[in-house]
Amino acid sequence: MTQPDGKPAPDALVVGAGPAGLMAADTLSAAGLSVLMAEAMPSPGRKFLMAGKSGLNLTKAEPPEAWRAAFGSLPGWFADILTAFGPTEAMTFARGLGQELFTGSTGRVFPVAMKASPMLRAWLVRLENRGVDLRRRWRWQGWQEGAHLFGTPEGPVRLSPRVAILAMGGASWRRLGSDGAWVSAFDTAELTPFAPANAGLSVRWSAHMARHFGSPLKSCALHAGNLVSRGECTISARGLEGGGLYPLTPALRTGASLILDLCPDLSPEAVTDRLSRPRGKASLANHLRRTLGLDPAKQALLNEFARPLPADLAPLVKALPIRHAGLRPMDEAISTAGGVRLDAVDDTLMLRAHPGTWVAGEMLDWEAPTGGYLITACLATGRHAARAAMLRATSR
Repeated sequence: MTQPDGKPAPDALVVGAGPAGLMAADTLSAAGLSVLMAEAMPSPGRKFLMAGKSGLNLTKAEPPEAWRAAFGSLPGWFADILTAFGPTEAMTFARGLGQELFTGSTGRVFPVAMKASPMLRAWLVRLENRGVDLRRRWRWQGWQEGAHLFGTPEGPVRLSPRVAILAMGGASWRRLGSDGAWVSAFDTAELTPFAPANAGLSVRWSAHMARHFGSPLKSCALHAGNLVSRGECTISARGLEGGGLYPLTPALRTGASLILDLCPDLSPEAVTDRLSRPRGKASLANHLRRTLGLDPAKQALLNEFARPLPADLAPLVKALPIRHAGLRPMDEAISTAGGVRLDAVDDTLMLRAHPGTWVAGEMLDWEAPTGGYLITACLATGRHAARAAMLRATSR
């Protein structure tokens, strides 16, 4: 079967040119297969480039047990996919694309160049040199009589490759291409509805909080349900956002309350003892600053959520309830939960209902915190699906 432009049909089709799709195309082309990579946007890797805008956190250097635990509860076979291509493999892969790396004090790994663009450029050059045919503005529209149907600038196109890998992302950051429109081609029984992951929290602030918009909250512990996070977050006009908050999304998504420990390194007894020191003519604000080190942003939160302030402030300092209006909209989330159910694919990530088609990346129903886990896991699933597809394509 030939394409509309007269070229032979490819051995393999990859739909989506984000990290998972790029890794799938890389793996398949390295095996000598002809690959057509279809991307709905005018250029590839848009969300990947956005992830690297403030520094591409490629992975996190930590032991396999900690790496695996960061992904929460997953079927063992899927967790094995994520550990088979973990931090060490991700670093080796990036170095193979000419990227010099460094590891920060928290174990997070970045390219020395910090941005994603040098890595993406090198990656695309390698794929082009192997003959990967990248088609832009090709939007996958599902299956038609067993073939993959696309809407393209030249009109409808049908392709029947030996194997296909779908890696079209989740449903956040629609303007970058992850719009989740592909769900219409699937049976609802194969899907879990999308929900925000790694998302900010909506808070309806009173007017006095405006002066603190943009202020970081440092040295706090955040609690939601049975989840605890130590990390920085930021007060914004829309609410709270930042890496310290994002790991709590699974609990907040189910309606859990957010509790803030403003002095996590002090016991309740120590907080009580410090607050009981004579303050003389000092204002309460100065007393909180001198005894507990509470900066203006933390004090503002106390006033926002605990006024009128009681005589005994220690319980609130250690467990301040944050009234919120739920997670920010899904399109603002860094990633999404939901997608193709893991029981709708086999342990190679091939769709049970569509033999010869695999799914990778954020299309699948899993989630992970930020900090390098998301990108590396997308690479891992793209590689795993491509290895299985490669075996099928070469055995026919």
